[in-house]
Amino acid sequence: MGDVIVDGERARAAAESAARRSYGKLVAYLASRSRDVASAEDALSAAFEAALQRWPEQGIPASPEAWLLTVARHHAIDAARRRQVREAAEPDLVLLTTLSHEEEPPRVIPDDRLLLMFACAHPAIEAAARAPLMLQTILGFDAASIASAFLVSPTAMGQRLWRAKTKIKQAGIPWRLPDRDDLPDRLDSVLTAIYAAYTQACADAALTHARGAALAQDCLWMGELVVALLPQAPEALGLLALMLHTQARRDARRDARGNYVPLDRQVTAAWDSALIERAETVLHRAGQLQRPGRFQLEAALQSVHAARHRTGRTDWTAVVQLYDALWTVTGSPVVAINRAAAIGQARGAADGLAALAALSDDPRLVEYQPYWATRAALLAATGAVEAADAAYHRAIALQSDPTVRRFLESQRAALPAR
Repeated sequence: MGDVIVDGERARAAAESAARRSYGKLVAYLASRSRDVASAEDALSAAFEAALQRWPEQGIPASPEAWLLTVARHHAIDAARRRQVREAAEPDLVLLTTLSHEEEPPRVIPDDRLLLMFACAHPAIEAAARAPLMLQTILGFDAASIASAFLVSPTAMGQRLWRAKTKIKQAGIPWRLPDRDDLPDRLDSVLTAIYAAYTQACADAALTHARGAALAQDCLWMGELVVALLPQAPEALGLLALMLHTQARRDARRDARGNYVPLDRQVTAAWDSALIERAETVLHRAGQLQRPGRFQLEAALQSVHAARHRTGRTDWTAVVQLYDALWTVTGSPVVAINRAAAIGQARGAADGLAALAALSDDPRLVEYQPYWATRAALLAATGAVEAADAAYHRAIALQSDPTVRRFLESQRAALPAR
């Protein structure tokens, strides 16, 4: 029973707050018992719908998390009973037995998110689906957002996720941490998912500022947890250092009026010196293990940018060299775009455009806003005003974050008259 009767808006706000805090934890808790991610998601979705209907009448529960878990569990049991009648399916009998013996929710619901992440990285699951599956099941991203992060179509991503969830159920993948010897083989997918979620949190596109901040903290917590689990894994250390460096600049990415500020224009006094120092310490630990990788290189890039906090300048030649190494490791078009922008800073806009031209035939970039924004800036720097105007127009149309859109519009407006 809730404490006080509330209106629909307050009930919705309470449900959204509970989702921000606990969506992944609740899905992980339910899935670890039913071994069916899709059913856990369906049950939790039904619980949130019930909250929106009942909380305005009954009041917001003293423990929304426990209320949602109880309702989700009852929905899962009912759904399993219906499937049992229809299919006489043994897995549903297991689900009924497991969930029905837990009449009361625990006072403190265990956070099984890391367990679920490593389960989602099981070798029986398609490699390309592992990180996206984690993003959807643990952090609640929709298929369209995940597809954008991985540069594939929403339809293709939806199919990939459906196949992965079906495989989990059919293969009976165990919901536990794998043996320590198996952890390194699954680590890359886990780190990729954490970083993709953190990148979304930093972008604040399609997320409220409060949810973005909460998600960023969750990702940092998961990064710390992986390092605690695998303290000698240099890439886990690299990812943590990368996120700490990025987090150190979070408050500088918006000015006093909430306008977007790109990295090269940020006031370094607004950066968090303590987080930068911690990031440097963690990156040094990773380097001592002498097994370089993608996340260590990305953290090293952020370390070069962070040096402006002390020196007042950015070593763009070093940035280009690190992007060269990162491109060799990943072959990622996102890395190639950032490399072209860095070349523009180090050697001039014409060289940057030449590097970007190598990507012009990549169909994945047609709808990728950073490609068009980078192209526009480089074209503007070479004096190609009409082409820059067209590229800015495209970038603005693709940008969902209103603050970034306003920045791009101001850059376009500043182009010389044709």
